[in-house]
Amino acid sequence: MYESEAGMKIRNFEDMNLQELDVMKEISSIGTSHAATALSTFLQKEIRITLPQISILGYEDAVNSIGDIEEIVAATLVTMTGDVKGLMLFLFNMDFANTVLEKLLGKNYTSFEQLDSLAYSALEEVGNIIICSYINAFAQLVDMDIRLSVPSSTVNMLGGILTVPITEYGYETDKLMYFNADFVMEGKKLSDWLLMLPDIASLNHILEKLGI
Repeated sequence: MYESEAGMKIRNFEDMNLQELDVMKEISSIGTSHAATALSTFLQKEIRITLPQISILGYEDAVNSIGDIEEIVAATLVTMTGDVKGLMLFLFNMDFANTVLEKLLGKNYTSFEQLDSLAYSALEEVGNIIICSYINAFAQLVDMDIRLSVPSSTVNMLGGILTVPITEYGYETDKLMYFNADFVMEGKKLSDWLLMLPDIASLNHILEKLGI
């Protein structure tokens, strides 16, 4: 059972100290490694990851850190329930999408507008594989039951997509916590961003389970 609001150590993402951030980054690294392994199996290509980074930023800073507010990107979104409640968002740009689709379908795409239903379904499956692999590893490490909703995917401007978590949890915090680790395939970096956004009560529960 979660702590009462009065007893919660963390009241927003900014309250996390360096030790707590380091532990979350380490778990994120392991989760991302599992995601890379799953993607490698799916694409039948060796995939490595760069050193993951964790960032806690306001909406505008998060958008600027990821890209241009009007850049068209794709995202896969799931809702987390069970021991951890919140959202999980996987973001990727056209370069990532085209590289993956070239391996899967043998076709080149230069914009999201060119995607047909087969390509769109393939990218949705990739997003689902990455999120599920990440969360399964995360759940095992913290010994928690995390259930995921059926994934939904969208293509939109970056600024529009990032309003989703702000709208959902803006009453608790105006910050976003996201992990960035580029996938590397055949020597090429593929930029992507994972936003795991537990609600504040769930974040406290995670840190409690980790003993910090």
